[in-house]
Amino acid sequence: MTSPDTDRRGMVLDSAMATFARFGYRKTSMDEVARAARISRPGLYFLFSSKETLFRAAVTQALERDIAAVEHVLADTGRPLPERLVEAFDQWAGRYTGPLAREVTAVIEDNPDLLGQIVETAPRRFEELITDAIAVDSEQEAASAVARTMISTSIGLKHQAESRAFYLERLKVAVDLLVH
Repeated sequence: MTSPDTDRRGMVLDSAMATFARFGYRKTSMDEVARAARISRPGLYFLFSSKETLFRAAVTQALERDIAAVEHVLADTGRPLPERLVEAFDQWAGRYTGPLAREVTAVIEDNPDLLGQIVETAPRRFEELITDAIAVDSEQEAASAVARTMISTSIGLKHQAESRAFYLERLKVAVDLLVH
């Protein structure tokens, strides 16, 4: 069970991520994040010493949640592989599709120097999870190539898609083609 302090911190990080997505990293102020999180500015600085620290923590929390969701989906081996793959990609990228969601991705992609290793380790972990799920039905080398192709396809679709529904519709087609 999580403590009230942990819940509060998570809520502040969620509010921060939404605020960074709305205004961009450079234009977001600690005052705006504090307002969005319904916390005092001194209270926000008590939790996070700087905007950079807050940004890094918000992105890290989001990526860790995404990876945990992907792990959970792929572990459900009672479901067909294509279904699990589509849901895993939806958890990883699909929910970041559309106008506002694109802003979250842009903030992360535009500020890699602020984020440290998490921007490398989380995508690498995602690729490993997808590869391992595919490798159950095929050899590791082939699974790795299929996983990388799916990831590239997902990235392309995410940039084309105006909606999550469009992204998922096209992704289902791609997964079916690549898995069969």
